[in-house]
Amino acid sequence: MAFVSSIRRVLGGSSTASSILQSQYNSIRFNTTLTSPKLFISGLSRLTTDEKLKEAFSSFGQLLDVKVITDRATGRSKGFGFVTYTTIEEAEKAREGMNAKFLDGWVIFVDPAKPREARPPPQLQQEPSDTGFRSNKTVGWCG
Repeated sequence: MAFVSSIRRVLGGSSTASSILQSQYNSIRFNTTLTSPKLFISGLSRLTTDEKLKEAFSSFGQLLDVKVITDRATGRSKGFGFVTYTTIEEAEKAREGMNAKFLDGWVIFVDPAKPREARPPPQLQQEPSDTGFRSNKTVGWCG
């Protein structure tokens, strides 16, 4: 508790200390340049929709695509999404303007989107042997 209150005192009491910490934080977060106009947005609220995300990011340029990733079962946000701009410059402006800002009461983080990694093909189910038993590699023999 004492540690948290001392941090609050340092950040809340001195605007220069918070601006120094913020500038150091930004230099760490922005050490890469964008190679694609697609951005990954993390830290979204469960209540954030495509429309709310589009409204928040539309002021930085022309949006091609806005997608909040949702859970199939509940339909609610999984807490992240993607925004695609027409140019890399617009995406960079959005990254600088929206990173570590509040959206729907949550702090969001804006990073370059990485290409989706290829998944291995699904494993085929093994046929039971002549004895009727099948092998389960994690547990042992099952019947």
